[in-house]
Amino acid sequence: MPHSQTSAPRDSLLGVRIARGASPWLLPTVATAALSLARSRRSRRAAAIAVPTTALAAGMLWFFRDPEREIAPGRVISPADGVVQSIMPWKDGRTRVAIFMSPLNVHVNRAPLAGTVTSVEHIPGGFVPAFNKESENNERVVWHFDTELGDIEMVQIAGAVARRIVPYIPQGTKVEQGERIGLIRFGSRVDIYLPEGVDVAVEVGQTTTAGVTRIDRD
Repeated sequence: MPHSQTSAPRDSLLGVRIARGASPWLLPTVATAALSLARSRRSRRAAAIAVPTTALAAGMLWFFRDPEREIAPGRVISPADGVVQSIMPWKDGRTRVAIFMSPLNVHVNRAPLAGTVTSVEHIPGGFVPAFNKESENNERVVWHFDTELGDIEMVQIAGAVARRIVPYIPQGTKVEQGERIGLIRFGSRVDIYLPEGVDVAVEVGQTTTAGVTRIDRD
């Protein structure tokens, strides 16, 4: 049955639900905008600054939004909002589905299946654009889940702007399907590897919604 995933704590600002891990970027921007707006009536310079800082703060609120989702049914659901960049068969029989996340997408990633997190490994690397082939060597966090389909691998990949990946949960945690598990700041990519014998239900160029779009086919 579909369910609403609300368990992970998060911040709220101006009535907008904000992703955990956004505060170091968001709070200084909002504080600067608020200060410049407060001074704008008394200073032309502050008024001139208020326009771009307010626009930037609004943009940050949009970037780091974390909306509630009604989790859809299905064995494997999308871990990320974005566009399917590639679908590639792997040598070991698995299929990799790569989802590109632009700066306009929600950046919170969700568990594709229910299970137990068996490993969370941070791998240092570069920061080329996530749509570039060379992004294979970017900074990343590799997740493994023990699920009803066996081991499921998911990889969060940093992009040119996303300079930090923020995992929310440690190894050994039991997760529900669609549960929030981490954040990639700004644009980035998420790969999920489907086990051998599991057919892909999405196509290259298709838009996905984390916790909603089904990735596999019966």
